[in-house]
Amino acid sequence: MIDTDRHHGLEEAHALAEALRPALHRLYRQLRRESDDPGLSPLHALLLVAVTRQPGIGVAELARMEKLRGPTISGHVKAMERDGLIIRSAPDPSDRRRNGLIATEKGQELIKSLKQKRTDWLASELVKLSADQRAAIRAAIAPLEEIGQ
Repeated sequence: MIDTDRHHGLEEAHALAEALRPALHRLYRQLRRESDDPGLSPLHALLLVAVTRQPGIGVAELARMEKLRGPTISGHVKAMERDGLIIRSAPDPSDRRRNGLIATEKGQELIKSLKQKRTDWLASELVKLSADQRAAIRAAIAPLEEIGQ
């Protein structure tokens, strides 16, 4: 009996995943589209958010975190430096070759603006839903956050 319940639970979870994945993907794409900044590529936005969240992160660590090759990330970091979005911190005393990355004020403002555009767009869509639909979304936030950990 227990094995049947587990099997049914797995089938139900798989069906839910099949329905949820495309909905989340469309929502993510729409959020990106609504907040696109012509002066910032999606990859640079992703890297800038990472640097903002972890000031002083090294290039190698950033590459590992984003699953990119070192030479690939180095080129992007140089472009972001050239655009005034990030700077390199003073060398690490324990490893003189390592410089951490820090978002400049311009970079921080760009990310803040991007997040605000996304929040504004999402709020404008949520207000179109019924109170019950918004409550359902509110109830789903905690489980979705748990999955994303």
